[in-house]
Amino acid sequence: MRALTSSQIAALTTTQIGGLTTTQIGALTTTQVRGLETTDIEALSSDQVLGLTSGQLTALTTTQLGSIETTDLVALTTTQLRGLTSSQIAGLTTTQVPSLTETQIGGLTTTQLRGFQTTDIELLTTTQITGLASSALGALTTAQLQALTTTAVVALDTTQLVGLTSTLVSALTTTQVDALTSTQIGGLTTTQIRGLETADLGVLTTTHVAGLSTTQIAALTTTQVRSLNSTVISGLSTDQLLGLTTSQVVSLSTTQLTSLDTTQVAGLTTAQARALTTVQIAAFTTDQIGGLETTDIAAMTDTQVRAFTSAQVGAMTTDQVNALFA
Repeated sequence: MRALTSSQIAALTTTQIGGLTTTQIGALTTTQVRGLETTDIEALSSDQVLGLTSGQLTALTTTQLGSIETTDLVALTTTQLRGLTSSQIAGLTTTQVPSLTETQIGGLTTTQLRGFQTTDIELLTTTQITGLASSALGALTTAQLQALTTTAVVALDTTQLVGLTSTLVSALTTTQVDALTSTQIGGLTTTQIRGLETADLGVLTTTHVAGLSTTQIAALTTTQVRSLNSTVISGLSTDQLLGLTTSQVVSLSTTQLTSLDTTQVAGLTTAQARALTTVQIAAFTTDQIGGLETTDIAAMTDTQVRAFTSAQVGAMTTDQVNALFA
């Protein structure tokens, strides 16, 4: 059999090819394999395809590989698939890619994964996505990551998401970030949190932010904090507010600051209150002024005290006024 030339191999009919045993198929040289017509490749049974060595699969042209039927493709072992080059992976058809099993996807090398076209990535099912290891997810290009559908993004578990580099996190589209669950957001590392673009943080809802720990909150840059909408700021828990650093507190816009309710204002630490700028203090509503703790007022500097408007002072309780003279 090995004596046959590629021209003679090409002359074999699909019936003749179909009559070859798996042993005979496995004995073909790479040159002979390249001599198979696409119709011959299509005629191969699942057992015959299983008989192909990884070396023979590597020898297939993208046209030949694309002619393998999906029922035969899913029969390939992870060892066989690892023989495919990134160029061959890129040549898989839009019908073949969705047919790959979770195990087959999970068995691909990072180099092979980078071979997928973005159009192929868009076709991956949630089952296929769950087959990716965190390192595999982290190996995707930014274009490939952005090609993931929101359904696929939601299917990723926290263990997988940890594999994303801060660069990849930064590359997530606002639509993808908006699709993340509070559990997924809460599973991001502080380094990944810092990778979120301000536009992405701007689409976060109170539900998203509810999953953030105080450590994650403290990891946000001042620019990121300013990008949070006032609804999100007003939805922060007492513990999350306590997680804000003094630099972050200073970075809050007056719109963000005035969105806090009296309970949240009362929850500010003395250090946070003392960090408030005169512009921020003057922006407090009279209702918010009522929430300021006397210890916080007493700790304020003379410059801060002078920033209180007459309306704010008039809204203070007797104890709060006394604190001004402490």
